[in-house]
Amino acid sequence: MSVLAIGLSHRTAPVALLERISITGDALVKLLHDVQEDPCVAEAMVVSTCNRVEVYVTVDRFHAAVTALTGLLGRHAGVPVDELTPHLYVHYEEQAVEHLFSVVCGLDSMVVGEGQILGQVRQALKLAQRHGTVGATLNDLVQQALRVGKRAHTDTGIDQAGASLVTAGLTLAGDLAGRRALVVGAGSMSSLAAVTLARAGVTDIVVANRTYERGARLAENVGGRAVEFSAVPRELAEADIVITCTGAGRHIITPGMLSRPAFLLDLALPHDIDPAVREVPGVTLVDLETIQESGIGSREGDAVPSVRALVADELRTYLDAERAAKVTPTVVALRGKAASVVESELGRLLMRVPDLDERARDEVAMTVQRVVDKLLHEPTVRVKQLATCPGGDHYAEALRELFNLDPKMPEAVREVEL
Repeated sequence: MSVLAIGLSHRTAPVALLERISITGDALVKLLHDVQEDPCVAEAMVVSTCNRVEVYVTVDRFHAAVTALTGLLGRHAGVPVDELTPHLYVHYEEQAVEHLFSVVCGLDSMVVGEGQILGQVRQALKLAQRHGTVGATLNDLVQQALRVGKRAHTDTGIDQAGASLVTAGLTLAGDLAGRRALVVGAGSMSSLAAVTLARAGVTDIVVANRTYERGARLAENVGGRAVEFSAVPRELAEADIVITCTGAGRHIITPGMLSRPAFLLDLALPHDIDPAVREVPGVTLVDLETIQESGIGSREGDAVPSVRALVADELRTYLDAERAAKVTPTVVALRGKAASVVESELGRLLMRVPDLDERARDEVAMTVQRVVDKLLHEPTVRVKQLATCPGGDHYAEALRELFNLDPKMPEAVREVEL
């Protein structure tokens, strides 16, 4: 089985298309199961954020899997395949691993170095684990990717390479001190928005969320106050700054709800705020398209080359371990066959020389075993070393051929290990 990644992001698709293909909630779970149930797919995970939708799978047939996954993405999003295909990217085997490592490090984000993607990939893995769509291959890969991402943020200055989406958007709002803000939603992005506002000197922060208790906890953390979601229209009449990220899937703020000048930041896909609010006098709307077009946070800082080097190093380590792991079942099978031969020949010896005492039997058995171990040591060590090179699996094939190993035995060993 090989790892395949297929998807689209802000780098390959306009935000309008990303909005259409954005998949959340029950629809995301349905896509996850439909992907995993495809005959080409053994394991599956879906990463769906405001600026990317990616499917990671393990497959045994590349072309058939790409065709099937493209169709599933289009059908679930209600987007014709011929409209979707030009914006898709496909990564396979080594390139798929490298892409995932780059994603979790923030190198592929709209805002370079943003840390939200780490949590988003972690949640995607948890969802796949909860629904039983990942096995050892994807689980180990994603866990390693998360460790790489954490190391990138801990060991380098990638966090300073670009601001978060929130900070990038608020850069366009000017001085925030002393202004009144309304935060709609209480998820991770809204929480980041509220904290960013408080640090910028906004002293009057109102949080509106469908679950009042969750909104109240966020408001308390930033010294603000919480209101019921139904109070949003009333609070809009007093707010200078409005930030939304609810995942409601529809417009919760429309032109008729605005009666005064305000700065609006919409971080949701699909959009929370009707783009028509731009026609209201004094109203400024910044959304993901605006941030993308402005280029804020997309410029590479000094830390980016360091992170790229880190990704390359971690990729080599991961691939070496994977190649070595692939040859291990063959080595185990070889040693198993050798042990069987030793046992059989010792049995024959004891039948021919039944008068050997127990001490002599033990000495003969140990001697034969040492001879076999020494003969096998060099080839097994070398095949593990050679397995880390490109095409290293051919050495395992040669070992199976030279020692006439049962072709099914290494697979049986691998299944027992898993």
